[in-house]
Amino acid sequence: MPGGFGGALDQSSCPCGGRSYGLCCGPLHRGERRADTAVQLMRSRYSAFARGEVDYLIATHPELDLSESERRLALRQACRQTRWLGLTIISVSGGGPSDLEGTVQFEARYRGGVLKETSLFARKGDCLAGAWLYIRSME
Repeated sequence: MPGGFGGALDQSSCPCGGRSYGLCCGPLHRGERRADTAVQLMRSRYSAFARGEVDYLIATHPELDLSESERRLALRQACRQTRWLGLTIISVSGGGPSDLEGTVQFEARYRGGVLKETSLFARKGDCLAGAWLYIRSME
């Protein structure tokens, strides 16, 4: 079957630096599976910014200060304006399969600079069955 039809697997490299997008962050963005760890969620959110996956960014970050339409507009604009070039994970504390929270320190390179951040992640509902969520920057 020709590529591009019938749900062909995206073999392009994943923006997060992992395997092919179709095997790395793609299944998370499509809702086929959830992140097992805080660092996996961090990587998938970076890839979502790089690929403009606004629905995924909204679903993985509870933000009560803005309406969904305001968030969607701001995220679309941010994704269009920034050209992401690479991600480096500096350190990880907690955030494993049996943790309720964790932090990830990273550097995300973009055309024009580097974003350096330590991010807090937590499980939805404060239980191990809850999905990982980005909570906030710790800076």
